[in-house]
Amino acid sequence: MMRWMAGLVPALLLLAGCGGPDGAAGGPDMALLMADAPAETLADYGFFKDAGADQPVEGVVPYDLINPLFSDHAIKHRFVFVPRGNVASYSPDKVMDFPVGSALIKTFAFAPDLRAPGVKEYKVETRVLIHKKDGWAAFPYVWNAEGTEATYAPAGGHEAISVIDPSGAALSIDYAIPNKNQCKTCHQDGHDVLPIGPKARNLNHDGPAGVNQIDDWQARGLLEGVPDDVPAAAAVYDLSLPVSERARAYLDINCGHCHNAGGSASNSGLWLGSGENDPVKLGIGKHPTAAGRGSGGLTFVIAPGDPDHSIMPYRMNATEAGVAMPELGRSVIDEPGVALVREWIEDMESDEPSGR
Repeated sequence: MMRWMAGLVPALLLLAGCGGPDGAAGGPDMALLMADAPAETLADYGFFKDAGADQPVEGVVPYDLINPLFSDHAIKHRFVFVPRGNVASYSPDKVMDFPVGSALIKTFAFAPDLRAPGVKEYKVETRVLIHKKDGWAAFPYVWNAEGTEATYAPAGGHEAISVIDPSGAALSIDYAIPNKNQCKTCHQDGHDVLPIGPKARNLNHDGPAGVNQIDDWQARGLLEGVPDDVPAAAAVYDLSLPVSERARAYLDINCGHCHNAGGSASNSGLWLGSGENDPVKLGIGKHPTAAGRGSGGLTFVIAPGDPDHSIMPYRMNATEAGVAMPELGRSVIDEPGVALVREWIEDMESDEPSGR
């Protein structure tokens, strides 16, 4: 994979025609992407043709995940950019190895009635992850009320949102926009910041273009080294699939990025990625590392066959700070997610020997 000399990054990329200050004419502005300071506005990067960030320029590709992380019911729009002449390398279980200069753009939006997400949808924030020469960096942008400009907001913020939720109930959301430092909490991998979503198992399905995204990325020249056998996560709410597969997929995307050996919750000893097979690390028959109100007075993270006496669904079903899990990224309860995990635990035998 090509690695640019650090001191020549902006100049060489501009000479190669990989983008300039005008963005739309030659793609995103590589000099700005590689600069130490973030752009003042999302539009400055040149990812989109329009002020509302709906129409990506050439080289910026929409994608989605088979199971999106729950974020207070937010509608998410994802885009990937790989600099011209570069390519991401395939990984079977981790995030694809994106070259320096790549960017991942994710916009969080809502609609008055979430059963009709395309009707009067409005954007709240956009998060940009850029692969700088010394690693990934995260930058939050907040949209104005008109939906015409998103401005860099390192301090984050809160937005009061009222919607009709997917079940048809009225819902008030105290939506939190994370500050720049909070981004690392979820994106931590040891001492590094890494993307979460674009892994083979999450991408291996038909995406926004109506074709398999792994195949599409290969055809576009964005991805190399793809084997014949690519893993695929179970679709969480596909009721034709076993509940154990769906629950594990839910925990993988919603919890696994923190609950792993290099994540921010590594000291919990609870590792919830899809590749974990140690029943104790999955929480089965496991005592919590710290007792207190976070455990609700319960003894086991997962008590097989008994969700009412399991800490995991108890914390998922809470909104109180210090109790609720995940700690960041939601202010309301993902009720279908809680129900799925409870069903998984209930289906376990009391002497469950493994996490499968």
